[in-house]
Amino acid sequence: MPSSVRVSSDAPAYVLDSFAILAFLAKEAGAFEVQGVLQLAEQGLATVSMSLINWGEVLTIIERRQGLNAARQAIAALESLPIQFLPASRERVLTAAHLKATYPIAYGDAFAIAAAQELGALIVTGDPEFAAVEDTVPINWLPQPLRS
Repeated sequence: MPSSVRVSSDAPAYVLDSFAILAFLAKEAGAFEVQGVLQLAEQGLATVSMSLINWGEVLTIIERRQGLNAARQAIAALESLPIQFLPASRERVLTAAHLKATYPIAYGDAFAIAAAQELGALIVTGDPEFAAVEDTVPINWLPQPLRS
């Protein structure tokens, strides 16, 4: 986030998962909603975070689908956005491991959920796996992409 932008301590907090970022980068269904959240962060009206584990998921998916050059371009694009990237601290790993053991979710998703719980944030996703944890964390559901 640019250093000139100050965020109020009572501003809403969002956590983006890989689904949200992939939709945003590919301009798929949900991209407009993600852009709106990022604009709030740019204006200092919200905070936006993402686990480095989910960042890695995004890069893996892009490289598999589009190649290494596309993944490198995604890194540059993501680094220009007002997103705070959260490391996989021991506490976050323990929380994610517990969530993964308790709910039928992917390990990467557990990091997004752990971050949202820690920050009191709303998860932005369209990944249907998150339905299993709706009772533990608030979710801003993105639309599903149209499949042909």
